[in-house]
Amino acid sequence: MAEEVYVASIDQGTTSTRFIVYDRHAKPVASHQLEFKQHYPEAGWVEHDPMEIMESVKICMAKALDKAAADGHNMDVGLKAIGITNQRETTVMWSKSTGLPLYNAIVWMDARTSPICRRLESDLSGGRTHFVETCGLPISTYFSALKVLWLIENVDAVKNAVRAGDALFGTIDTWLIWNLTGGIGGTDRDGNKVFGHHVTDCSNASRTMLMNLKALDWDKPTLETLGIPAEILPKIISNSERIGVVANGFPLAGVPIAGCLGDQHAAMLGQLCQKGEAKSTYGTGAFILLNTGEEPTQSSHGLLSTIAYKLGPSAPTNYALEGSIAIAGAAVQWLRDSLGIISTAADIEKLADTVQDSGGIYFVPAFNGLFAPWWRDDARGICIGITRFTNKGHIARAVLESMCFQVNDVLSSMHKDAGEAGEVKSAEGEFLLRVDGGATVNNLLMQIQADLLGSPVVRPADIETTALGAAYAAGLAVGVWSKEQIFAGLHKENTTVFRPKLDEAHRRKRADSWYKAVSRSFDLADLSL
Repeated sequence: MAEEVYVASIDQGTTSTRFIVYDRHAKPVASHQLEFKQHYPEAGWVEHDPMEIMESVKICMAKALDKAAADGHNMDVGLKAIGITNQRETTVMWSKSTGLPLYNAIVWMDARTSPICRRLESDLSGGRTHFVETCGLPISTYFSALKVLWLIENVDAVKNAVRAGDALFGTIDTWLIWNLTGGIGGTDRDGNKVFGHHVTDCSNASRTMLMNLKALDWDKPTLETLGIPAEILPKIISNSERIGVVANGFPLAGVPIAGCLGDQHAAMLGQLCQKGEAKSTYGTGAFILLNTGEEPTQSSHGLLSTIAYKLGPSAPTNYALEGSIAIAGAAVQWLRDSLGIISTAADIEKLADTVQDSGGIYFVPAFNGLFAPWWRDDARGICIGITRFTNKGHIARAVLESMCFQVNDVLSSMHKDAGEAGEVKSAEGEFLLRVDGGATVNNLLMQIQADLLGSPVVRPADIETTALGAAYAAGLAVGVWSKEQIFAGLHKENTTVFRPKLDEAHRRKRADSWYKAVSRSFDLADLSL
């Protein structure tokens, strides 16, 4: 009988944590998911409790292992490695001596750093694009460096810890790895003393604004310009290598952590996107990435240059163009939690299907401003075109359409930046958009996306490609799979293809109306004052 071989993933997202165990064929055999609390201390502010996130990881690991054991899977000898994937840009500062957070984690979509952005834009010679050549990113509330500055300037505990050399910075991957591998001091399975590894991978580091995109190291001139001390930063590693082993006190003590990627980069790998191929992940936000190969591509249409993946310390780096959308599935949660129009997220499909179209309604979910390709943190959410004819079905459909229109905006910019040479097309000469993430179970959403895009949308059988990508990276590092096996389609399943049904004239008219709606959302940030 073949030896049991498993690889697992910690998938730490914006609203929930998951732990998934895969078999040697990359099929999921057990999983557990847990939502955790979102904190909104002020308008535009979003925080998480890092200790609650750590506890959620521990619980998900234990529960998934219990389920696997109940189904007859032997994890004690069979589990070879753990991969980690995480919400990116979310910023944690903690004490090196106590291991406790110095403040709540500031979440990627948080907009409190707007004044710091404005200050830097006016003080620096390059304005909003001052650091783009080095890190591929504009100055924006989105990125970790600005959150670090806010913490140093506004939180005494952080300021004092930085001054005393007791502060550590990390995105969520760093916080998890540091704790899982020993933190302020633990023991391994043999009773030896171990301490937490303070590391981040190159994909997460590429989202801080502090990493040199070509050198894959912290950029000294950027650190000096911003006044961020290098001592608080983690070591940058590749996406697929042995990082450390899980310390005692956690489920799976002794198992190596061997893969780490930011969620969107993990989804790229999970979708097996090679040069010229693009994917869109629909979660709290929506994130579209196009693999541009081994050279970074600078965008002149509002996109970000970033890492796709680097599958080993000596492996080549694949780069990507990315368009980040702040609010996608979060708008559905808003309909459910704040307006009570639906009871569960799944209800939106049925409600939106009660109408033929959105009835002239356009919804722009600029709750915390707009990301790519607009980069307007002065934008606010609007719903326009309302008449007496409007009902909640129209609003539900407009919310779904808003996700698709935003994805279109990004893909349009990608087509302009990458050009014909930068995209791989199908045998029929079509550009295919690979999709994944929780919202893609919604067939109506996927059909709307194909209609408004005018290109086929391809959904895999396993839509949780983020966790799968982290598992691939970890399995690769410990020899469970080879790179050739992974890209040959280790996990090829039946896909569902959604083909456009809307005619070109109607599609153009809808796009023009959407642009009109987006323009109306600008310069509204002061309405809340």
